[in-house]
Amino acid sequence: MTFPHAQARLDKLRGILRRAQYDCIALTPGANFFYLSGVPFEIGSRPLLLLITPDSAPALIIPTLELPRIEGREPFALRYFCYSDREGYESALAAACEALELSGKRIGVEGMKLRFAEGEALARCAPNSRVLSADDALQWLRVHKTADEIAQMRRAIAISEAALAEVVPQVRLGMSERHLARLLSEALYAHGAEAHAFEPLVLSGENTAQPHGTVTDRALREGDLLLFDFGAKVGGYAADITRTFVIGAPSSEIARIYESVLAANLAGIDAAKAGAPCHAVDAAARGVIAEAGYGEYFIHRTGHGLGLDIHEPPYLREGNGQLLETGMTFTVEPGIYIPDLGGVRIEDDVLITDDGAEVLTSFPKALQSIGG
Repeated sequence: MTFPHAQARLDKLRGILRRAQYDCIALTPGANFFYLSGVPFEIGSRPLLLLITPDSAPALIIPTLELPRIEGREPFALRYFCYSDREGYESALAAACEALELSGKRIGVEGMKLRFAEGEALARCAPNSRVLSADDALQWLRVHKTADEIAQMRRAIAISEAALAEVVPQVRLGMSERHLARLLSEALYAHGAEAHAFEPLVLSGENTAQPHGTVTDRALREGDLLLFDFGAKVGGYAADITRTFVIGAPSSEIARIYESVLAANLAGIDAAKAGAPCHAVDAAARGVIAEAGYGEYFIHRTGHGLGLDIHEPPYLREGNGQLLETGMTFTVEPGIYIPDLGGVRIEDDVLITDDGAEVLTSFPKALQSIGG
């Protein structure tokens, strides 16, 4: 075994499987697969599935050409069911289902990730089985971060903040969003990022009113808002940070919007503690913005879990009564977005501890005028 946490994590998943009364869990390439194995596979045109039952050695349905990536560094005992392009994957999947005796069983899958064709093939190869989304159960596999995981996230955050600190002094009137995004990407790698958590988002002016906008060639102008949303990855673990600046002097309205978002960010963090429901954090941040008169312009949830996936449980949103627990990591990122004017978002990464909430991000949050 080359991955020291693998057996404990496999045992943890099997405990989840038993409690949720599944006979098998099917995992596709992605965060859960990597968490268990330490081997990074990607979803591609050739299906790859890991089938885990309560007692048998897991079965890996894998293209023959991908076998060298894991053979010899197995995280735990595996049974391989390989296939070539000529054969196709369904015969290998059928052999695995027969070996694990999955006919007539309850099979849990990653409902938000398993592709339709794979789900149909799984149902065909395990006759009379029930293929069900196990997302609610699977969230408990990774939601509590260990000290090792948190250390990776701290490193990713430190790299991200160092990169932003390098780029901000370079901002000048007339620079394009795309130019700044490229500078930020280069700085992330220069400071030690292994990958981007996601493609860096740099928005300016009226474009900042789109929470998930697209980087363009728009040039910076006096009075613009300038928003950076980005993060490094280290060891597979992500940072996710947003900071908003103003080019030159802010208008009175922009200053008021900014202070409202900052107050909401602080209120959300203050409400985050073990035992608090997720909706309470959302309500604390949302209430500040509503009181300032901008409630209709806060158009997304207050935050999301963060780890191997950039979006994972817990979700800080209205109606989510899930209780926060020690070891959970997530973002707190309220925002105000006004069409044709712009938007402000301030996003921090937060860890629940026995004593409350630790803010892992430290980049300054006071409104900064830059680039003028």
